Amino acid sequence: MIAEKHKVLSLIPQKYPMAMVDGLLESDHEKTVSTLTIEPENIFVEDGFFKEPGMIENIAQTAALRAGFEADRNGEEPSVGFIGSVKKMKIYSLPEVGQTLNTTLTILLEMENISVVKGEITVNGNLVAEGEMNIFLQTKQ
Repeated sequence: MIAEKHKVLSLIPQKYPMAMVDGLLESDHEKTVSTLTIEPENIFVEDGFFKEPGMIENIAQTAALRAGFEADRNGEEPSVGFIGSVKKMKIYSLPEVGQTLNTTLTILLEMENISVVKGEITVNGNLVAEGEMNIFLQTKQ
């Protein structure tokens, strides 16, 4: 693991209770893999299941984690990112409390301050959700 919870929280702008990543397994120019163990007090848990908005937020925060990790590695401040659109989102099953999400973010396109990414969430090796996002980075002045 590249970064555990305390380090991950220093790399993303989201804080408790909105933080939806708690580990960084790997990150390079094309791919980032994060983890999230579903806790009962997670704000997206309902009736023991992690709901759809949480999975979308998990993918977006994996992108934020990637940007924060890259900025930290380069000694820079990370740019603030915004979700421009969510496309082709498919939820196959809802993870249960206690399960750990492994989210793989793949960069499909990067151009200036826009990234098109694909996120795939697995639990115990089974695909539970996937989708694409356009993410816009706020330009630094």
